[in-house]
Amino acid sequence: MTPPAIDDRPRRAEQDLPAFVTSRMHEWYVERVAKLHGGSPLHVWCPSQADPVLLAGNDYLCLAREHSLTRAQASVLEQAAGEMLMSAVFLQPGSAQFRLEERLAAFMGAEDGILSQSGWSANVGLMQAICGPDVPVYLDMMAHASLWEGVLTAQAEAVPFLHNDVEHLRRQVVRHGRGVIVVDALYSTNGSVAPLADLVEVAEAHGCILVVDESHSLGTHGPRGAGLVVELGLAERVHFRTVSLAKAFAGRAGFITCSSEFKGYFPSAARPAIFSSCLLSHELAWFEAALDFIAGADERRATLREHTRFVRAGLRELGYNIDDGSEQIIALEAGSEPQTLVVRNALDKRGIYGAVFCAPATAKNRSLVRLTLNAGLTRAELERLLAACADMRAEVDLENWSSTRRQRRLTLV
Repeated sequence: MTPPAIDDRPRRAEQDLPAFVTSRMHEWYVERVAKLHGGSPLHVWCPSQADPVLLAGNDYLCLAREHSLTRAQASVLEQAAGEMLMSAVFLQPGSAQFRLEERLAAFMGAEDGILSQSGWSANVGLMQAICGPDVPVYLDMMAHASLWEGVLTAQAEAVPFLHNDVEHLRRQVVRHGRGVIVVDALYSTNGSVAPLADLVEVAEAHGCILVVDESHSLGTHGPRGAGLVVELGLAERVHFRTVSLAKAFAGRAGFITCSSEFKGYFPSAARPAIFSSCLLSHELAWFEAALDFIAGADERRATLREHTRFVRAGLRELGYNIDDGSEQIIALEAGSEPQTLVVRNALDKRGIYGAVFCAPATAKNRSLVRLTLNAGLTRAELERLLAACADMRAEVDLENWSSTRRQRRLTLV
């Protein structure tokens, strides 16, 4: 049967949507896409040129292309005779998922751990399990949206503090009292690193719980890739670490480090744990193989650090203000969404593809193109990136970016 043409598809249900939905859709399509973006949504890529330089993914160590990992997963799929699809609440000690949780926890220097369906569900579930009404939760203003969402669903009191500003955090804790401090180890929009040792001291001095999201540092930082908390010797002083395993581990799951006692309690309090299915056997097989690979990937981590130093030094020399961060995530912050669209198009035209971040992923008028480096990039590709950024400076009006103006103000001070 020939499928109906696009214009012949039924549209009745959409036409019947009430105004409280259609008005929001109108705001997006008309006010934002048509008027602000000139009809070109910020997140829509142009067709790839030949041999593009792809800098939009989070597979920092290039595991997705490793045949040993895909073979491990394929082998399980080929041999599978069916399995029980059920909530992880019903899993028993000794199950394959429990065994992987124990391995991941040991890798991160923790007593125990909990796998979830994603980093988002890990963060939301953890906040629901440790927060509640009238509990102040101190969030770095750049903490991942999933952490803010978790605080909201737990009906706790969100108390923001300025990014990486330990003194502001301290004042907020003194004012609002004992609670939960929530930060990213490595921030996903600009590559900045949290002052973890200072944050631990604040948490201990005021009896607060400390939660550190290691999504962008597990695998890439620390001994054998165990993360920044382990690198700094703080594993026994940070109460909980959360991870999206969709970054350096190149899979689809989340993880929380915790005590064995907390692990037994968690499924009774976290809705993502209660109402989501457990991971499947082939997913577990991927992470088993990925864990072994990452533990032995020191050479790739060194390559990633060298790429980071090379690109950041080159961009600084070209006049780009990237000093908010220091790691493999690099932000080209133009400021407004129309300015960022110009940057994206200029990069696309030169075969460089990054990821656009704008509100609500960033503050309003601090939108940016994020470039994420990986260990598999060649020196020629890195030089193409720098050549593109050199060539487009006038085209993108670099002198009038918000980050450039901020740098000038700091220089004057």
